Amino acid sequence: MERVAKFLKEAGTYYLATVDGDQPRVRPFGTINIFDGKLYIQTGKVKPVSKQLHTNPKAEICAFKDGAWLRVSGELIEDDRREARESMLNAYPELRNMYSEDDGNTEVFYFQNATAVFSSFTAAPEIVNF
Repeated sequence: MERVAKFLKEAGTYYLATVDGDQPRVRPFGTINIFDGKLYIQTGKVKPVSKQLHTNPKAEICAFKDGAWLRVSGELIEDDRREARESMLNAYPELRNMYSEDDGNTEVFYFQNATAVFSSFTAAPEIVNF
């Protein structure tokens, strides 16, 4: 999982895919954090992505850097603990201009039953489950 987080942080931007009814939705994200032994992302409760994840937690992220790409699929489960939100915001202090642990909007999700696949054009895929 640490290797997954490192790749995503170094890529800077990854793309999160969710489902909205029968329509796939993809958008850029940039937050990734390991807390309490789990891989987390962050969003705002007012955003459509939040509603989509609460309706159907199955999601996938994809990132590309240096000729390699990473896909992580699994379920994104909300963690409503203040400590989880605080850990994310401490990892990304620039977000504190828009979010806080106690604003009622900041939301963090962790991957459950996740599969990460590291791929490139020159090597066989590597699979990591967590």
